[in-house]
Amino acid sequence: MNRVVITGMGIYSTIGKNIEEVNNSLYNGKSGIGFEQLRKDMGFRSALTGIIERPNLKGELKRRQRVGMAEEGEYAYVATVEALKQAKIDDDFLERFDVGILYGNDSSARAVVNSHDLLKEKKDTALLGSGAIFQSMNSTITMNLSTIFKLKGINLTVSAACASGSHAIGMGYHFIKSGLQDIIICGGGQEINAHSMGSFDGLSAFSIREDQPQKASRPFDRDRDGLVPSGGGATIILESYESAVKRGANIIAEVIGYGFSSNGDHISVPNVEGPAKSLEMALRDAQLKSNQIDYINAHATATPVGDLNEAQAISKVFGEKTPYISSTKSMTGHEMWMGGASEIVYSILMMQNSYVAPNINFENPDEFSAKLNIATETIKNHNIDIFLSNSFGFGGTNSSLIVKKIK
Repeated sequence: MNRVVITGMGIYSTIGKNIEEVNNSLYNGKSGIGFEQLRKDMGFRSALTGIIERPNLKGELKRRQRVGMAEEGEYAYVATVEALKQAKIDDDFLERFDVGILYGNDSSARAVVNSHDLLKEKKDTALLGSGAIFQSMNSTITMNLSTIFKLKGINLTVSAACASGSHAIGMGYHFIKSGLQDIIICGGGQEINAHSMGSFDGLSAFSIREDQPQKASRPFDRDRDGLVPSGGGATIILESYESAVKRGANIIAEVIGYGFSSNGDHISVPNVEGPAKSLEMALRDAQLKSNQIDYINAHATATPVGDLNEAQAISKVFGEKTPYISSTKSMTGHEMWMGGASEIVYSILMMQNSYVAPNINFENPDEFSAKLNIATETIKNHNIDIFLSNSFGFGGTNSSLIVKKIK
C-alpha cells in the first residue's frame, strides 16, 4: 500500500483569498461573516452569510472557458492554481502525466435559476447560451477544471452534502493508497449566492443574530441559534510518497486515516452513533489511539442538535480528556460542500505554524460541550503532530480524516 502525502494546497475563502491571508485570519480569530440586504429583500428569515468577492478571471482564462464555469468553479479554479503552484506542478507536467481530480460539490443552483428565468422571459431554449448546461450540472467543477488543466486521470464529482469535500479527499487517499493513481487534485467548492440558500433558510436552520453578524456563528455555545451559510473553494494535491520523492516535491503532510459511516436515521437530524463510528474507523485506519490526536477540527456548525450530538460522539470516542478542539466555522460560517476540504487546509496551517485557531464566540458551554477541551482563544506555540477533521452532512453521511506532520 502506498503512503499518501499532500504536496500542495490552495484556498479561496471568506477569511482570505490565499494561504497567507487565511493563515493570518485564523491566527487572529477574524470572522468573514456579514449581512446581505438582498436576502432580506427576497424574503429570507436570515440575511447572514459569509462574504466573498467573486474572482475576476478575465484575461486569465479564455472566454470559452469562463462561460461554462459556475460561481463555485471560479473559487475552485483559483484555489487549484495556488495548490498546483505550491506542489510545483506546471502545464508541462500535467500534459505528460496522468493527474486526476476528485472534487466535492452538491449544488449549482444559481445557474439553474438563471436558465429558468431566461427561458420564461425569452421562450426560446436556443437563447440560454452554450455554457448554461456546463454551469448547471453538479459536476461543473470537475468538468471545467479537468478541461482547463488538461487532466487525464480520474475525473469525478463527489456529492455528499456537507461531507462532500472530506469524502473527496478520503476517496483520493484510497485511489492513491491502492496504486490506481499517483496524483489527484482533491477539494471542495461551494456557491455562496442567495439562490442556493432559500430552501435551507426555510428550514429555520440559519442564525437570526443579524444585529451582530460576526458573533452569529457560535459552535458549541449554549446560546447558538443556527448556522451561517458560507462558501468558496479549497484544493489539496494528494500524491503517493514515492511520486513526491521522485520529483523532489515539498511534502506538506501525510493522510493516514479515513473513516466514514451513514447514520441510517433521520434525513436532516444527526445522531451520535454514526459520527462516533466514523471517528473510530479513522483511528483504526491510522492505527492510532485517541490520545495520539493533538487537535480536532470539529464539524460543529452551530445548530442546537448537531453540535450537541457531535460533542457526545467525541466524548464517547475520546473519553474525558480530549485534545484541543475548535470549529473554524465560528469564523468562516458553514462552507458546506467545501468545508471538509477547507478545514484540512485550515488545520494544516495550524500544524505548520504551531497554533490552534480559536472557536470564537464560545462563551457559555452546554451540558455536553463543557466536557470538551474547546480553544476559546488562539493557543500559541502548540505543537500539532496529528490532527483529525470531522465532516457530517444531510442524509446522515459522515467523514473523518486524520493527517500527520511529516518530520
